[in-house]
Amino acid sequence: MDFEVVQAAPGNWCEAVCDALLVVVDEHTAPEALGQVLGGALKQALADGDFAFKAGRTLYLHHPGGVKAARVVFAAAASAAPKALRAAVLAGVGAVKGGGTRDLLVAAALGGPFGAAHAQAVVAAVHDAVYVYRHTKPSANEVPKLQRVRVACGADQEAAVRSALVRGEAMAAGVALARELTNRPANHCTPSDLAGEARRLGREHGLHVKVLGRKEIEALGMGCFLAVAQATHQPPKFIVLEYRGAPKADRPVVLVGKGITFDTGGVSLKPAADMDEMKSDMGGAASVLGTLCAVASAKARLNVIGLIPSCENMPGGAAVKPGDVVTSLSGQTVEILNTDAEGRLILCDALTYAERFKPALVIDIATLTGACVIALGHLRSGMFCADDAVAAALLDAGEAALDPCWRMPLDDEYGEALKSNFADMANVGPRAAGAVTAAMFLKRYTAKFPWAHLDVAGVAFKGGTNKGATGRPVPLLTQFLLARAG
Repeated sequence: MDFEVVQAAPGNWCEAVCDALLVVVDEHTAPEALGQVLGGALKQALADGDFAFKAGRTLYLHHPGGVKAARVVFAAAASAAPKALRAAVLAGVGAVKGGGTRDLLVAAALGGPFGAAHAQAVVAAVHDAVYVYRHTKPSANEVPKLQRVRVACGADQEAAVRSALVRGEAMAAGVALARELTNRPANHCTPSDLAGEARRLGREHGLHVKVLGRKEIEALGMGCFLAVAQATHQPPKFIVLEYRGAPKADRPVVLVGKGITFDTGGVSLKPAADMDEMKSDMGGAASVLGTLCAVASAKARLNVIGLIPSCENMPGGAAVKPGDVVTSLSGQTVEILNTDAEGRLILCDALTYAERFKPALVIDIATLTGACVIALGHLRSGMFCADDAVAAALLDAGEAALDPCWRMPLDDEYGEALKSNFADMANVGPRAAGAVTAAMFLKRYTAKFPWAHLDVAGVAFKGGTNKGATGRPVPLLTQFLLARAG
């Protein structure tokens, strides 16, 4: 899909030749500013009760007189904020995506200025609206025919809007990749399949990709990772991707993504209800691939390494048992009290492996704990970081990308819950503060570099009737990395 910027004043929108014109308005919109035709239509619809300045409301007009567009949609936004604009564009595109619209003009007549953040929100909304999962569902709706989206703005905003569209397209490509991989069933997205996707991404964007199999993982001494993988028939993979957008001497940012392609809980078996959603336990891995796709598409001037430990967590005669003690790549021993706390086990070995890159920063991303869902629900990712500057930058990036996170505590006292009588640490503590103690476990493997942890259990995948992946936190990570690149 192509996104373009076009200079067009509100009074001239009716002259635009396109398949559909989407006009976003809010309660501060003056209909007169839209010109006689569009403004008159809006006034009449308001007077007749067919439209209201209420978020989510749309009004569809087919071949209206005096307008060159074949279709006009008015969509109401709750405010002039980018977040509100995104919701309105999502609703507006929904009104035309199923028809013959190939060429769409998006025009915002809001009570505030239209800037770069708004343009980025438009791209995100359009891509979200037209996404259709078809990999294992040939009966799904056809992918919408939309091919070109133009965004109207004033001359003063044109340069900023154009740059934002480019950034938004790169981000949307990454979100789409993460979303697609996370949506695929576990028999269509195995560790080997993830490795194949990494190699494809490498070929497409010039990334250096290395995939380690079981023998190489054993040779390294990744005892925690191997403990999780020892009962599955699917071979584990440790995937390394390198994007070099800056001089080799520049220390990289390392992204570590949890790649559990299906999580039964192992011997600590999960309840049967909703276990199908555990295909999404590789959402962290998918976000690493998506973010590298976005960063490479944007040709960002920084170095980024992606590390993905990937396996299934299965029960069976060879499965790790509660009470087993294993040795991590760091040399620290771990008593596995709960085999369903497997994500931190594969991540801790990957975090130790990250040391060899002498990173400027390491961020791990994982659908790690149900406790984080209880704490924050499905709106914000849990962000754990001891570095105030990095934490602030992640918070800012999340707000800017409409992919928010919330800083969680890392007080040393929480680590006391991980004491073990038989190993250097246990893999779980008591139920209380479960998201925090999981982060404290990971923190024990990060002494040699700055580190942040994103628990995305509540945001990477939606359940219920609208079940499916969101692609988060690709927008947050991409925004953060692009800001860091400058």
